Amino acid sequence: MGRLTGKTAVVTGASSGMGKEIVTLFAKEGANVVAVARRKERLEELAESLKDAEGKVLPYPGDISKKDVNEAMIDFAVEQFGKLDILVNNAGIMDDMAGIADFSDEKLESVFNVNVFGPFYATRKAVNVLKGQNSGGSIIHIASEGAYKTCAGAVYCASKAAVVSLSRNTAYMYKDEKIRSNAIIAGGFKTEIANSMGMPNMESYGKIQKVLATAPEVGEPVEIANACLFLASDESAYVSGAELAVDGGWCAA
Repeated sequence: MGRLTGKTAVVTGASSGMGKEIVTLFAKEGANVVAVARRKERLEELAESLKDAEGKVLPYPGDISKKDVNEAMIDFAVEQFGKLDILVNNAGIMDDMAGIADFSDEKLESVFNVNVFGPFYATRKAVNVLKGQNSGGSIIHIASEGAYKTCAGAVYCASKAAVVSLSRNTAYMYKDEKIRSNAIIAGGFKTEIANSMGMPNMESYGKIQKVLATAPEVGEPVEIANACLFLASDESAYVSGAELAVDGGWCAA
């Protein structure tokens, strides 16, 4: 038996990078996983690659910037597996490094729709389902050093600070229902998030380089998956409202 045997998880941003590694590890540890992302073919390939894992992986194509997708993916997990135990709000996109004087309305809307509104809608739905089950659960938010350091633009940094606040508030509000909520503060990792940046604001990007220069070597996405496994498992039953830095020590700089 794996560390998540019998549990049901929903993981967003599952088609690549950290999300793909989280789904892979969860399934190998026995969880049934609804893997959510926009790229259907990649999700299907991931599910096929894990067909022999202890847990089952079901692809769920969808754009988590949409409220109905966030709600429907939770319903789908319950319909397919009978319950929900774990939600991982992993999906995220980058801004263009612009400071507050230069951000575009389009970038503000797109980043907040994915990085903030998506997790808010998903967490609201998950909490209500978990309350109805009366069996507790674990919600994991993938935040970023951007919540604390100017390692990106104003929009991205503010979006990740909102995720940290959401995590802490949720942990306190629903502690009596044993619904745990924790944030992983991710450093730099080998993922595709830079592809969402577009052309950076070069003036701001030049300033941000001074902060990025203090970062350690970028990490492998599996490091985030390992941290998620701990927070999803019963081993972390007394951990809630935490902010776990997985950043190679960057938080200490």
